[in-house]
Amino acid sequence: MAVQGKTRNFLEGLVREGSFKWLLGKKTYFDEEFEEISDSPSAGRNWIMELSPVANIVVRTCSKTLGIPLSDLREGFNQEASDSIKQPSRFARNFLEYCCFRTLALSTQVPGYLSDRMFRRLSYDMMIAWETPDAGSQPLLNLDEDISVGLEAFCRIAPAVPIIANVITSENIFDVLSASTGGRLKFSIYDKYLSGLERAIRKMRSNSDSSLLSALRSSRDERILEVDGTVTTQPVLEHVGLSAWPGRLILTDHALYFEALLVVKYDKPKKYDLADDLKQVIKPEMTGPLGTRIYDKAVFYNSESLSEPVVLEFPEFKGHARRDYWLAIIQEMLFVHKFINKYKIKGIARNEILLKAVLGVLCLQAIQDIGSAIPKEFRALLMFNLCDQLPGGDLILESLANMSNSRNLDGTDDSKAGSGMNSSSALDMVPKLGFVFGTSKNTSDQSRLVVGKMCVGEMTSLEREVKESKNNYKRVESAKATVDGVKVDGIDTKLAVLRELLFPINELGKFLKSLAYWDDPWKSLGFCLVFIYIICRGWFGYAVALMLLFLSAFMIITRYFSQGRPVEAVKVVAPPTKNTMEQILAVQNAVTHVEQLIQDVNIFLLKLRGLSLSIFPQATQKFAFALIATALVLALSPGEYIVLMVFLEIFTRYSPPRKTTTERWSRRLREWWFSIPAAPFVLQRDKDDKKRK
Repeated sequence: MAVQGKTRNFLEGLVREGSFKWLLGKKTYFDEEFEEISDSPSAGRNWIMELSPVANIVVRTCSKTLGIPLSDLREGFNQEASDSIKQPSRFARNFLEYCCFRTLALSTQVPGYLSDRMFRRLSYDMMIAWETPDAGSQPLLNLDEDISVGLEAFCRIAPAVPIIANVITSENIFDVLSASTGGRLKFSIYDKYLSGLERAIRKMRSNSDSSLLSALRSSRDERILEVDGTVTTQPVLEHVGLSAWPGRLILTDHALYFEALLVVKYDKPKKYDLADDLKQVIKPEMTGPLGTRIYDKAVFYNSESLSEPVVLEFPEFKGHARRDYWLAIIQEMLFVHKFINKYKIKGIARNEILLKAVLGVLCLQAIQDIGSAIPKEFRALLMFNLCDQLPGGDLILESLANMSNSRNLDGTDDSKAGSGMNSSSALDMVPKLGFVFGTSKNTSDQSRLVVGKMCVGEMTSLEREVKESKNNYKRVESAKATVDGVKVDGIDTKLAVLRELLFPINELGKFLKSLAYWDDPWKSLGFCLVFIYIICRGWFGYAVALMLLFLSAFMIITRYFSQGRPVEAVKVVAPPTKNTMEQILAVQNAVTHVEQLIQDVNIFLLKLRGLSLSIFPQATQKFAFALIATALVLALSPGEYIVLMVFLEIFTRYSPPRKTTTERWSRRLREWWFSIPAAPFVLQRDKDDKKRK
């Protein structure tokens, strides 16, 4: 009785002090819970002193949902959790996670749980409690402000319900949902997001149950994810060669279909399979009239099964968001099937992996449906697309494959039915959304305190890989920002920057050239004698190693003395500004120089071909004898002698004793090269090219 009285007095004190002011601004179930706790004669048993007020109310709601007394929940936690999880400093949050994950796992087994207002509110309040779980923790918001949750709480609680978010993309989903509210997620937006998910699910179920492609999809029970081109003002155009035809585009979880629009109906669908390993290539493409490349609004598709690539155009007045959306969801389904084929995932695991990609598309559709601005690329909200971008994304997929294969191996029902430890995998809860992807059985990890697929107080191997990859991604993005900051416009400006950056190498090259041409005979003689001694003693490798050591020592010393100091910027003298015509002429001159360089390379290769085919027998004979002599020298001479001869030939050819002879032999060599005829060639037009013309 004394404990109950203290608890009641404590709760009444919280109300008088205004600690529940932020909860009681509007009439919610918190009011009823608080009144019931304070008026109940068993208040002491329904209140855990280690938890904060909001955490206590959330845990009590979990107890009622599970149908398990709070004392039994705590006793179960004490029995199942390891000592590290039960440490006093970690008890509050870990016990809260234990209750929340069990409740969510059970709640998602109820049909239509997304439309349940209480489920939406409870899942959101779990995030609020997660941020302030301890009795001594302070609210993260001022009492007069609206309640909102942060990134860490969302990323911890939301993935427990796979339809809401997954471990890989949860951070990006949160960034989009909280973009308009200063990086904190409010319940109004969260509620709209879940409503959008519910509508996206109904839309997919309606499309999949309709007669669209029913004859073609029966063998694999495909689900239709998206349809476009049904509105005449927003057609989809299929380009094959120079022909284009409007029609309807349908994406399923296994393939892409295009139905050309005839006069009053659609033609037989063309199928572009995404599930089979056909070396598919999907990328953005530009289109335009008569084969010109003007509009960046299309998707390029090619595979081994096609004789000619296909381009799908998504016309719109401005921008290319419509194309980017379709590109992202098509690539997501392609990537998930590549993942399944690579790791040979079958059975239950295959159904769940495929469903993860489908749920990602539904999340993207829900975000678009509620009108949230997407500051990131569409690909950042789809898990397999994101893994393709993230550093170490292959490690994330490998960890995901290991988890999926272990689920396949542990396909027996070993869940703890008595304790309500229901699985909360994507495949288990999807039938409650109204559609089925195969069969599933519950699994549980006995080595850790696992509720569904979530580890209480710990991160799974997948979560660790995702965290490390995103940390690396932040560094990559920071590096990309520096790259974008040093980009300049104009060929002249780019050349000026290049010349300044290559200045040290140019100076070194000038110095070596001066030594080779013996501009200062004494320096050149000293350089040659030193290198001859190094080569003869067999120290050439040591000399190179010593240079590398000096370079590394310079870098380390520079790093030590420049810590905290800004990097000195390279000073580049900007070239005079040019008008549009001068810039066009500069580009034309650059193209001319490149064209001449390619021409010289072609002539060089044709002359070599002429030598090998003995078009000019005398030159071929001399060239063959030179190759034989070179081969004998390489075969019979020690390696250090060859290096010594090459060095002496290069650095003494313009010395005073050899200069006249070198010039004479250089002239003879040029005359011999000019006398070699180029091998002939004939230009032939491709037959398909002729037909198109």
